[in-house]
Amino acid sequence: MYNNIATKVLTGEVRLSYVNLVAPRVQGNDPTAAPKYSVTLLIPKSDVATKHNIDQSIEAAAADAQSKTWGGVRPPVLPIPIHDGDGVRDNGTPFGPECKGCWVMTASTKNKPQVVHQSDINTELLPQDIYSGMYARVTINFFGYNRAGKRGVGCGLGNVMKTRDGEALAGGASAASDFAGIGQEIGGDALPFGSAPQPNTGNPMGVGAPAINPLTGQPYYPGA
Repeated sequence: MYNNIATKVLTGEVRLSYVNLVAPRVQGNDPTAAPKYSVTLLIPKSDVATKHNIDQSIEAAAADAQSKTWGGVRPPVLPIPIHDGDGVRDNGTPFGPECKGCWVMTASTKNKPQVVHQSDINTELLPQDIYSGMYARVTINFFGYNRAGKRGVGCGLGNVMKTRDGEALAGGASAASDFAGIGQEIGGDALPFGSAPQPNTGNPMGVGAPAINPLTGQPYYPGA
């Protein structure tokens, strides 16, 4: 419970992943769905207090929905938005290594959340300061849903207070891994624009353009 709202929680420090807090995007594979702002929270299992508050708020949301949304009938197996990062996703694939030792939960909203720093909660952060991998405290609110015959408890996103920077989490390869060794290979000798490096066959000096033997007309690598 947070601010006397039974379904609302202020987390302890969590790590943020899959951050979509600057611009909304469509969730899932339905192109007709309304775009939302969203973030995945990695909640350390050592933070027992936050997990307890989440469990209590999920139960409060379920009780409210049972009387107001579900016609007095609670699902025998209640779908909830929090998952074990040491387990597997709904599709059977394991969570990423960043999820180990954490509870994993995604929160979303149609309204743009405020993202501030704990040193200045009155000023919103610049987009470049908001990224997957940073640490924050987050307000979340749980609610019961009944959509297309499916009933469960979802998690709404409130606001985000960044606490500190962290190693960025990204889905793609880094520039360092993409271009490792290229500068060392060419030894700083740039090729003319539009030309392609030649194969390294028979050239102990590395990639480079061959010379032409004036007698045979065949390419050769000087010094080879």
